[in-house]
Amino acid sequence: MILYGALSPVVDGSWRRSWGDMVFSGFKILGLVATVAYLAGVAPAVITTPGMMPFLFEKLVMNLGLIVPIGAVGLSFLICYGLIEFCSVFLEPVMRRIWRTPGYSAVDAVASFVGSYSIGLLITNRMYLTRSYSFRQAVIIATGFSTISVTFMVVVAKVLGLLPIWNYYFWSTLIVTFAVTAITARIPPITWYDDSTETPQDDAVARHGYLKSAVDAALMRVEENPAFLRLLWENVKDGLKMTSVILPTGVSVGLLGLLLSAYTPVFDWLGLIFYPLLSLLQVPEAMVTAKAMAAALAEMFFPTGMLTDAPMMSRYLFGVTSVSGILFFAGSIPCILATEIPIRVPHLVLIWAIRVFLSIPLGVLAAHLAPIAM
Repeated sequence: MILYGALSPVVDGSWRRSWGDMVFSGFKILGLVATVAYLAGVAPAVITTPGMMPFLFEKLVMNLGLIVPIGAVGLSFLICYGLIEFCSVFLEPVMRRIWRTPGYSAVDAVASFVGSYSIGLLITNRMYLTRSYSFRQAVIIATGFSTISVTFMVVVAKVLGLLPIWNYYFWSTLIVTFAVTAITARIPPITWYDDSTETPQDDAVARHGYLKSAVDAALMRVEENPAFLRLLWENVKDGLKMTSVILPTGVSVGLLGLLLSAYTPVFDWLGLIFYPLLSLLQVPEAMVTAKAMAAALAEMFFPTGMLTDAPMMSRYLFGVTSVSGILFFAGSIPCILATEIPIRVPHLVLIWAIRVFLSIPLGVLAAHLAPIAM
């Protein structure tokens, strides 16, 4: 899949379309080179240490290489047989009012939390391509709902020693994440994006009520489907295509982020932007916590090791922001870049920084309301 993803832009000439295509085609080639060198045992020691290529292969390549194609099969049943349309009728008023997204997006959020952000992004991409989501809505969903799954949150909580307050940690993180999304949906850079869609809005609910409107919308979706095997193949093909883009880009971009984090002071400098707020809110070991938050942009899991001996409040706050920040170079960012949503990397980094800034005071408030002293 990495070989196909790296060479297909060269074979079909798509690398020439724009400077962005040239850059990302270059990243894909670098990802292929790094992968071949690693598997052949000729890669330099700097990228074969446990926290570099072995980590990326285990956590990114192997997981997403299986999850996305297999998830694409399940996607046929999740989005093509009326579930999204049925749920959207009931959830439309809530999602529009709070997060400025269609009711469909509630299924995206659930798919990410109970499954994988890659599956959530696969849904988002499909809905964007059918113009059910506008550019702005797709960005809100991709950067606001596509967070790590519950199972990975358990791992984070275990390393940070938060399992004794797991229920509180989980629900408070969920609330902080979606509260931050409600805010970012109303401020730049997200408000700069086009918000037009081709999905007609009607007053079916007013005419027929919620239940009948939901059933009618679901049945209409089913009637529009092509033959089952064709539908299944289209979703699997999309899943394989997305996988072939995610993997080489994820290897190169993720490896670059990890190398910058391990061998340069870039993320130490980046952490300085969070330090004043953490210090103002009297978070213990504010500088170490700020550096861990910044390093989470490269990979959201490995900075947990920086805080294993920190006070409970610092560990809890990082546990919250590592999830609510959503975006990181070793996972979600390559997945977003693999979709057709035309968002640029600088904007993704800006959205991540805004999300972390907003998460800090909300996380500190939640820490003070926790059932145990922090």
